[in-house]
Amino acid sequence: MRHILALMKKEFIQLRRDPRLIGFIVLTPVALLVLFGFALKLEPENVRMAYVDEDRSVFSNLIKTNIWSEGYFLLYKVKNEEAVIEDSRTGKAKAGLFIDKDFSAKLIENEQPVVRMYVDGTMPSLATAMDNNSGAVTDKNVTNDMYFLDPDEENVVIPPEPFLLDLEILFNPDKKETWFFLPGVIGVLIMQISLILTSTAIVREKENRTMEQIIVSPVTKTEFILGKTLPYFLIALSDFYFILLLGWIFFDLPEPSSQGLLFLLAFLYTVGLIALGLAVSTVSQTQQQAIFLSVFILIPSILLSGFIFPVEAMPDFIKPFSYLLPFTYFVKIIRGILLKGNDFPVLAASFSVLAGFAVTFTLVSIGRFQKTIE
Repeated sequence: MRHILALMKKEFIQLRRDPRLIGFIVLTPVALLVLFGFALKLEPENVRMAYVDEDRSVFSNLIKTNIWSEGYFLLYKVKNEEAVIEDSRTGKAKAGLFIDKDFSAKLIENEQPVVRMYVDGTMPSLATAMDNNSGAVTDKNVTNDMYFLDPDEENVVIPPEPFLLDLEILFNPDKKETWFFLPGVIGVLIMQISLILTSTAIVREKENRTMEQIIVSPVTKTEFILGKTLPYFLIALSDFYFILLLGWIFFDLPEPSSQGLLFLLAFLYTVGLIALGLAVSTVSQTQQQAIFLSVFILIPSILLSGFIFPVEAMPDFIKPFSYLLPFTYFVKIIRGILLKGNDFPVLAASFSVLAGFAVTFTLVSIGRFQKTIE
């Protein structure tokens, strides 16, 4: 027992001498507590809904007014039904509403007109929540004023509902959870390989005291960086397509809108994270520090990117942090390519940000690495 206590004392002394590690141990649970306790919700508020009201009558206004008063959907007007679907495709809207021009005329004739509602199905939990809140369209506050009875007519049949709601789930009509999760899982695995393996591979040279031998060898700094990072770059790319292949075989994932866009996404994302892993290695003295720092980047990326929890459901003071994470743009792009069939113009802004991350992380990591060596 005395020996065990002595070894325990030694470990605590080593931890005390490593303030960075203590910082990670303290900050990680605090950050996760804040994220889970205050920031993360499955059901958002003020979901953007594009609408077209071709009828523009007092009856169609009843529907829109009730949706506004419920407070779940945030309505904005577009020019036609095609624009409703396109805004859902580009991510400007998560839902859509279309009221035809003959809505009130059919109401008066008790013909049960149809109101069409569109819901973005790429995130099933969000689609289910919107489906549950679609009752604002057919609420009794709306329908009570839409029954018509002509006393001069005989045997008038009044339908049980004055109008019908046609709800269509876009892009993922069956709300398959695997279609939602698997594209993001690819990004998580690439992040894990790129960050943890790259950062620890270089720190390992420091711990083994072999860094100095490599520096005085004929190997240049550029050759050293490429030699240490290219294996993980190739592994990450291979994993990207391997997991996709399994998804296509076992889970019937949709085909991408463009193989070129898919490769560009994998390339930019992997380069950026390999560079970030290299930067992590330059501020870490031990593999433990590198792993803790990598995990500290990995976990918020998973929680704040929209991979599991919708960004729309996060408080306003948390959302800016979501847009500082490369994984947020990876998730948006890969779901756009696989589920929505988006082309480059729709995804250009996200690709530009991802490329900016790759360039920035590369320049920072090279600068930090050269300074560390010097």
